[in-house]
Amino acid sequence: MTTTADSQTPIIDGAAHAWVVNNPRFPLDPGIATCPENMPTIDESAEHLIARMATFGIDQTVISHVCYYGRDNSYTAHCVNAYPDRFTGVGLLVGYRLHSPDDPANPARLEHLMREDGLAGLRLSPIYDPDVEWLNDPVSYPLWQKAEELTAAFNIFAAPHQVNQIDDMAARYPGVNIIVDHYAMIDITRPDSEGFQPLLDLHRHPNVYLRTSLHNPSGQKLPYRDMWPYLERAYDSFGPRKLIYANDYELLVMKDLIPFFTSQDKEWILGRNARAIYRLD
Repeated sequence: MTTTADSQTPIIDGAAHAWVVNNPRFPLDPGIATCPENMPTIDESAEHLIARMATFGIDQTVISHVCYYGRDNSYTAHCVNAYPDRFTGVGLLVGYRLHSPDDPANPARLEHLMREDGLAGLRLSPIYDPDVEWLNDPVSYPLWQKAEELTAAFNIFAAPHQVNQIDDMAARYPGVNIIVDHYAMIDITRPDSEGFQPLLDLHRHPNVYLRTSLHNPSGQKLPYRDMWPYLERAYDSFGPRKLIYANDYELLVMKDLIPFFTSQDKEWILGRNARAIYRLD
């Protein structure tokens, strides 16, 4: 087992995608994909992920169900159940090109995904519905109520103007662990008031975590140094127990380059937080 500095805590990648091409058991269908114009031509299978994990020194991975399969979560469930010591996953159910947020079957679908398929929760992507507010619309309350009952994790991919919806739902459903993806796609060229400060303000919710992925907001190549001041401010606000590392190619940045992380901080950020939130054993 690869571990964080001088500890027995495994290194856990908080987000990776997995899919297979031309496999009749797990067909890719543009008709239900949430990204039908961007379908793949090569595999990124569970076995590929395991090989990459070995290369980078990653013990476990949270599979974020890929857009190519849409609401069919079969392949992510397969990965989790075929390699339970290596993977957990979050599925896609509700939102753009998925089930409508007001579909009364959504709570039962979530329960099936978690109890029968072994997933840890969902990824909700209101960013693809920039002009429609559904994340904290009352039609979504039954899904969140079920998520709280199941102690689900919700990864949320939102735009800066949608952070207020996360704020609302974090307070309304404190039993749901919320992981904000990609810094809510803040524009680091804009004033804090237009994105970063509302994101930082989420730290007051005990159930809100921030994924440390630096690449989307960054305007640079690895190691994304223009994002380091924002990472430090997030670290100062959220603390090391509410940050989750993700993306294998950023591991060395988070593990060896960031100057303000202590060895104990890295235990939490690189593994312990994800292990608890996503219920990885």
